[in-house]
Amino acid sequence: METIYLLIPISVVLVFLIAIAFWWSLRNGQFDDMEGPAYRILMDDDRSPPAAPRADDHADPADVVDRRAGAGSGHLRDS
Repeated sequence: METIYLLIPISVVLVFLIAIAFWWSLRNGQFDDMEGPAYRILMDDDRSPPAAPRADDHADPADVVDRRAGAGSGHLRDS
């Protein structure tokens, strides 16, 4: 019976603390957008980001073809 005298005030204090925490969360907008995070999970962005322009994009087109053909890597080019 002595434990009841201890448990009842502890439970009342706990209920008040939970009520205060709930009231604080309502006032600070914790429950404003309940659907947004669920939609963000479902909406995958499968597109890759656009490629950044490289410094050699304005190079001579013949140099670009030579590089693709393996020039400079020890391969012989057809003359």
